[in-house]
Amino acid sequence: MADDLAPQDVVEAPRALTDVAQTSNGPVRGHQEDGLEVFKGLRYGAPPVGLARFKPPSLPRPWTEPAEAVAYGAPAIQSGLAPGERRSSPGDPPAPDEPASSEDCLFLNVWTPGLDAAKRPVMVWLHGGGFANGSGGAAMYDGGNLARQGDAVLVTVNHRLNVFGYLHLGEVFGPEYAQSGVAGMLDIVQALEWVRDNIAAFGGDPANVTIFGESGGGWKVSLLMAMPAARGLFAKAIIQSGPGLTAKPKSEADDIARQLLADLGVSTPQALAALPTELISSASVKLPGEVMRLYTPTLDGAVIPRHPFEPDASALNADVPLLIGTNKDENTLFLFSHPKFGSFTEEDIAKQARAAVGDRAEALVAALRRAYPDYSDTHIYAAVGTATGMWENSVTLAERKAAQGSAPAYMYLLTWETPVAKGRLKSPHAVEIPLVFDNVERARNFVGRGDEPQKVARHMSGAWLAFARTGDPNAAGLPAWPAYDAERRATMIFDLESRVETDPLAEVRKVLQA
Repeated sequence: MADDLAPQDVVEAPRALTDVAQTSNGPVRGHQEDGLEVFKGLRYGAPPVGLARFKPPSLPRPWTEPAEAVAYGAPAIQSGLAPGERRSSPGDPPAPDEPASSEDCLFLNVWTPGLDAAKRPVMVWLHGGGFANGSGGAAMYDGGNLARQGDAVLVTVNHRLNVFGYLHLGEVFGPEYAQSGVAGMLDIVQALEWVRDNIAAFGGDPANVTIFGESGGGWKVSLLMAMPAARGLFAKAIIQSGPGLTAKPKSEADDIARQLLADLGVSTPQALAALPTELISSASVKLPGEVMRLYTPTLDGAVIPRHPFEPDASALNADVPLLIGTNKDENTLFLFSHPKFGSFTEEDIAKQARAAVGDRAEALVAALRRAYPDYSDTHIYAAVGTATGMWENSVTLAERKAAQGSAPAYMYLLTWETPVAKGRLKSPHAVEIPLVFDNVERARNFVGRGDEPQKVARHMSGAWLAFARTGDPNAAGLPAWPAYDAERRATMIFDLESRVETDPLAEVRKVLQA
């Protein structure tokens, strides 16, 4: 990735400690930060190591003396990497004080305006990185500005990822490992249970919790909508560039597990538990298949009893309002380091479109060229991937949610273009994160200089806070935003002058749905 997209360090001075807050696991003390009470590295689960590896999370051993919660807890092991190693990208740069990665990763972080009984809306963020990488401690996920702006409580979560969170061993090792293919999702459920049981002590309202996430985090939100164990733990949901319609079929997950065990040369739970972390991590990514898709939550029939939005929306959380959307040029972020970025050809475009939509390829490319007449071949190539991936699936998910006729769905599209990288990224994947979190100053390397990004951030953060408070994203400074339905398809277009459009990219949608 180009140097102008490198993460920027933020140096912070020591801060005063908070009063002690009582939690169900033991007393904790955080630090004060610009009018907020901030708690980092709060342990919500016991270390999932040794024979606890691949099993559902358990509660930590209680403590009686105040634990200092002033530094982020360890992020999960990243896909294919050894303990201590961490990937970074413009959409997910680590915070300067984030520690080394570890299997002992069940921590969360809280930003709150006060340790009081104010019953503020609570927003629980689920990080991106697919199910393979990432951390709740990334720099752009700092919840301080959003908590201050909206008088809200912000929570970010670390949980198991990749092979350690989603290796389905139930068919091989039996009932004791029946939930191993959803262990990372059960970590999130346990974190939400911690919120339910403890957030009132941090000034939050456990009855008004919004879960929100981007990319893989959006898929996690999608799955939680269909998980009985999560029912009642959240009241609203936001999916940013991460529509998850399905979970992994059990047979496919079982094949992956058997091949990995064969490669590792182990046949018992005890032998697997004894292997070094780095050996399992390294071997896990050598299997054939797309690394980001190898280890994802399993449709186990119990924890995840059905696909969340296929063939329709799960009825489990039909009463939960949903906010969903994408960025105009999602795929430019993934293609930016490709050697052909800037030189993709018409032939490349046609080949990609045929692979995605078959005999509708020519019609799709023509519709995209009419929608974006000033786009180069490279940006049309990116647009094909965006349209046939996150955008099409987000529209499908919104349609199926709205069709339930219970709680509303609201749709958005971010069209504001970042000027970084000479404008070549346009409106890429993840660029909405610092706008939603009102963290423009922490992400100037991604959103650029000047006043423009802060103007869009006011629109988006204000809408997200309004939705978290009431279930309706209509906020000051925005035009009236109707709920989504299959007739009007009202969509908020976030830009310097935000507006509502009826059925944006209608021609593209009709080709994809033909």
